[in-house]
Amino acid sequence: MLLSVALWIVFGAIVGWLASIIVGTNHQQGLVLNVVVGIIGAFVGGFLFRMFGGSGVTGFNFYSAIVALIGAVILLLLVRALYHPAA
Repeated sequence: MLLSVALWIVFGAIVGWLASIIVGTNHQQGLVLNVVVGIIGAFVGGFLFRMFGGSGVTGFNFYSAIVALIGAVILLLLVRALYHPAA
């Protein structure tokens, strides 16, 4: 159980960091926000992929990382559009 939580934190940190680089918010985010964005991005990506007939996050693998990364990028773009509409 504890190892699973630790893996989700590491997974979230990596995915959140990559998403912040793609969106251009890396200089504004710290480690904690990267973890949060990565984990929430996994849920968002999983939801969207399932909604369109795909499978969501299936574990700690490359496919799940891509799903989570897409969800995290969408999450960051939505947040940026809501809080910085002119940017």
